[in-house]
Amino acid sequence: MKRSDLLVGPALWRGGWHRDASRLVSPNFGPRPPAATVDMIVLHCISLPPGEFGGDAVQRLFANQLDWDQHPYFDSIRGVKVSCHFFIRRGGELLQFVSADKRAWHAGASSYRGSHNCNDNSIGIELEGVEGGPFEDRQYETLSTLCRAILQRYPVTAVVGHEHIAPGRKTDPGAGFDWLHLQQSLALTSEYFPSIEVARFKL
Repeated sequence: MKRSDLLVGPALWRGGWHRDASRLVSPNFGPRPPAATVDMIVLHCISLPPGEFGGDAVQRLFANQLDWDQHPYFDSIRGVKVSCHFFIRRGGELLQFVSADKRAWHAGASSYRGSHNCNDNSIGIELEGVEGGPFEDRQYETLSTLCRAILQRYPVTAVVGHEHIAPGRKTDPGAGFDWLHLQQSLALTSEYFPSIEVARFKL
């Protein structure tokens, strides 16, 4: 696929912020290393408390405003400071917390295809959901549209899950995520995707 096929309009991005995303700025970010090339999209899933959808706990976590005493689970993540670039709700709503030109804190200790510290060169997208569980059609629609926009702006060569850059430590988005659907919707070759998935869905 040619990148010209992905053109989505010159006004779609401004300073790394996506025009169609609701902006909720997180303080948890920093500059990318000077030599970093944004060449990876990392997919995650999250819900707080786990399995509960529709609240604002994820937004408050990324804003460092979560009430740790509000739910017993929150005590297990007390004090963590994390963020992602984008968050896609179950209904497909798109939120953005960090400019895609900046380094969000989503990957942790990680490596992929010779790159280490994947926060440096990746854009992190959180899907509202649980590890191994299914995702909604509207989430896939928003994700596909967002990935096309990212591919148009940044020289992305890999679309992976957190599980692929931190195996043994992370398992999201998990078996419930439909990689074939995403690949086909983006019309990308299998080389963009994790090698563990290649045999499952070659075009």
